[in-house]
Amino acid sequence: MLAWTIYISFLGATGLLLLPKGSVSSARIFALLTAVVGFSITLTYFLQHRTGEMLTITRVPWVPTLGIEFHLAADGISLTLVLLTGIIAITGILFSWNIEERTKEFFAFYLLLIGAVYGVFLSYDLFLLFVFYEIVIIPKYFLIAIWGSTRREYGAMKLALYSFVGSAMVLIGLIAAFVVAGAKTTSLSQLAQFPFSPHFQMGAFPLVFIGFAILAGMWPFHTWAPTGHVAAPTAASMLLAGVVMKLGAYGCLRVAMVLFPLGLGPWGFHVLALGSWRDVFALLAVIGIIYGALVALVQKDFKFVIGYSSVSHMGFILLGLMTLNQIGISGAVLQMFSHGILAGLLFAVVGRMVYARTHTRDLAALNAMNLHKIIPFAAVTFVIAGMASMGLPGFSGFVAELMILIGVWRAYPLLALCVGLGLIVGVVYVWRAMQKAFFISSGIESAPPNPPLPPITMPERIGAVILIATSVLVGLYPQMLLNIVVPALNSPLFDGLRKGSWQ
Repeated sequence: MLAWTIYISFLGATGLLLLPKGSVSSARIFALLTAVVGFSITLTYFLQHRTGEMLTITRVPWVPTLGIEFHLAADGISLTLVLLTGIIAITGILFSWNIEERTKEFFAFYLLLIGAVYGVFLSYDLFLLFVFYEIVIIPKYFLIAIWGSTRREYGAMKLALYSFVGSAMVLIGLIAAFVVAGAKTTSLSQLAQFPFSPHFQMGAFPLVFIGFAILAGMWPFHTWAPTGHVAAPTAASMLLAGVVMKLGAYGCLRVAMVLFPLGLGPWGFHVLALGSWRDVFALLAVIGIIYGALVALVQKDFKFVIGYSSVSHMGFILLGLMTLNQIGISGAVLQMFSHGILAGLLFAVVGRMVYARTHTRDLAALNAMNLHKIIPFAAVTFVIAGMASMGLPGFSGFVAELMILIGVWRAYPLLALCVGLGLIVGVVYVWRAMQKAFFISSGIESAPPNPPLPPITMPERIGAVILIATSVLVGLYPQMLLNIVVPALNSPLFDGLRKGSWQ
């Protein structure tokens, strides 16, 4: 049944293209109904299957001579991210209700992207996963290049080029694993059980991990992310930060760490106090956390603040993976979900509620408008989203970051102290952006916009409420997700990781 999230999204994209030209309202409603149906299927499956174990959805031969199958399956990790995709799909459409230019084409690319994301999270065959992973790049590029804003062609091309480079690295690693394993199967479970030599894993692991981590915004391969976020239209920014960057983190965990667990082991020597690829990537993650926060602190463009904030928060996810303990990795998966919700909400406020009305993202210009009186709903929403992003108790971000910090303290006590600096800077840049964007500074005269700004629409209010409620629900009852994530980490698929480098 869960496979229909993919099929319905692709069918919805096709159906949109068949609508009569100029059917703006019909395109919006059709896209929303498609996303709602996909989410309903996901939610039904989520409520029915609470064990977290890997359940096969569809498995049929695709290219039998190479052992390639159309194999879809779901465990607690993939199901958590599929649920996130369904939520972002609906809210992204609600925040795109104002799209007037080539509306049906916009939503067709949007649903194509959603369907491909579903496919990545549900693929249990590595070739199939790679196919869906590549499909994501196509609509992502056109959504930014056609409907984007600041330097949209540059942002779209940069994102596509980085994605293709990362994909090439992943493909080389997967082909190498396929050949070394006897060129008989591309099944994730069978390749995970193959005894690759430690020497091979030491070379293949960083290749595949970096290939996926590029899309996750890992420093120093992060530069596409802020540029792409700023250039993208609101819905594309929500998808990019909410689910597309999670594809990279998911690939790091599901593919690189599962296939090549010995690649995380010690080298047998040290270089600059680093003795393993695990140490290297943990250090890069911490640099990303602090660097992203510091650069966000000095930005003058409102959307760049959120863009670099995403780089910083994705660093938490990658660092959680490198703890190699259950609480750290569970926290990383929870942070994937939490950041997807909160980043989507922040980009919705900045892109749709503020920029689409004021036509500026310059914090100095916004500071003179006194927006908390003109569009109070946007101000309240940003305050809530900002507090949640900082890790305020009661929201999903608090639980996720706390679990990661505990895991980091057990694995890398010194790095845990450095992460604390990133958290402090995170508080400062959120408060700075909040003050400058919505609350007028002393000594500056308020000049009401002329003409008056349009009020916040009902679709925007509904979208914001959905995202806030989701963050609160997970923050108050994180076991809703952890009850299926933890069993997934204890499944046979992760046996190699537990026996090899698990802490």
